[in-house]
Amino acid sequence: MPIIVNVDVMLAKRKMSSGELAEKIGITPANLSILKNNKAKAIRFSTLEKLCEVLNCKPGDILDYEK
Repeated sequence: MPIIVNVDVMLAKRKMSSGELAEKIGITPANLSILKNNKAKAIRFSTLEKLCEVLNCKPGDILDYEK
């Protein structure tokens, strides 16, 4: 899939664990893992908004496009 989710990069920059992020944005650790491993087929804007809020970033910091 050409859309890459860079949640791991942002977690490392913010020195935050996956479990802590999942709790703060209100999704299960399993669903966060699906996002982190680029297995997700879609992401809700509300989830993307929470990710950006908690990680203090913009959507472009999390999502990338590669051919």
